[in-house]
Amino acid sequence: MTEMAKVPDGFGRFGEFGGKYVPEALMGALDELERGWEAAVADRAFSEELTRLRREVVGRPTPLYEAKRFSELAGCRVLLKREDLAHTGAHKINNTVGQVLLAKRMGKQRIIAETGAGQHGVATATAAAYFGLPCVVYMGAVDVSRQNLNVIRMQMLGAEVHAVESGSATLKDAINEALRDWVTNVEDTHYVIGSVVGPHPYPELVGALQSVIGDEARAECLELTGALPDEVVACVGGGSNAIGLFRSFYRDQDVVLTGVEAAGEGLDKRHGASISRGEPGVLHGARSLLLQDDQGLIAEAHSISAGLDYPGVGPEHAWLATSGRARYVAIDDHQAIRGFKALAQSEGILCALETAHAIAYVLDTDVSGTVLLGLSGRGDKDVATIAEVLSR
Repeated sequence: MTEMAKVPDGFGRFGEFGGKYVPEALMGALDELERGWEAAVADRAFSEELTRLRREVVGRPTPLYEAKRFSELAGCRVLLKREDLAHTGAHKINNTVGQVLLAKRMGKQRIIAETGAGQHGVATATAAAYFGLPCVVYMGAVDVSRQNLNVIRMQMLGAEVHAVESGSATLKDAINEALRDWVTNVEDTHYVIGSVVGPHPYPELVGALQSVIGDEARAECLELTGALPDEVVACVGGGSNAIGLFRSFYRDQDVVLTGVEAAGEGLDKRHGASISRGEPGVLHGARSLLLQDDQGLIAEAHSISAGLDYPGVGPEHAWLATSGRARYVAIDDHQAIRGFKALAQSEGILCALETAHAIAYVLDTDVSGTVLLGLSGRGDKDVATIAEVLSR
């Protein structure tokens, strides 16, 4: 596999994927963001402040946890990178503190975000509150209903939560509304995209901020076991926690990288497996693999997990899949519930339903050796959904 491909015009490509497909009104803002990010990365003071925030606000480093009883069920050695123990309960905070710090540096006075499962919204509201900036979060009406706990948390943190009723009323539609807001208020507003999706420079920016996960996990695994893992596993919706974990292992060709998508009700029914069943296309400013109908229109995605029902995937994942460096599998709703229960009852950990897909893959597949699994978030937000399923 070659190094990550970049086109010389700075539009940010991962092979044939990525790019910057946006209205002219946003080109200036994206160029400003790219310049601001490059300057920040080169500034020692920014790096030192980000390190402080990771330590004092986020609670990094998060531990690597050997799940011994779950390992017995799975038939392999399972090491969990515990992002559920980060402040606000998920990996999302790694990205939001970095982006809001950058926004403050760039002189932006207002923060907006989209959210699906609500964890990115909570993390953005948290970072905005820390820096004293107003925050507006767009969330699909379906997700507002099934993730009401996180809606309340956002509001308690001072954010305005706008329920989006259009389309499927889920994450895709929340992103659409956030982009409309940004076009209207581009001069004083920074849009904190929550995953490695969207136009350049967002996939690179978010991926870089989340790479702290893999950097820590790689060092922790070497310290604990004296070797690298045989396989690295993470759930994939937009894909930020997976990219954050995978990047540190790109050059280690003996380490298998496995992304786990949502098979939903089944790959022949409603699902969210954009890589397994998607085709190339453009969505939300970037070219990637997307779920599309026979006319090439964006199809509705489905998953029991609010964070995995996105009809696309970050362009870096599309590149990893087509280059062969990473492989992608799909786990359905019922398997995810079984994975959730297995981890809860063997280790006392209530993981997010997103993570439960990765847990189920390890449980249901003939995996061997040492597996490093990204536990992207905790499951408080999903308790009502799971209870409803189990009561049927």
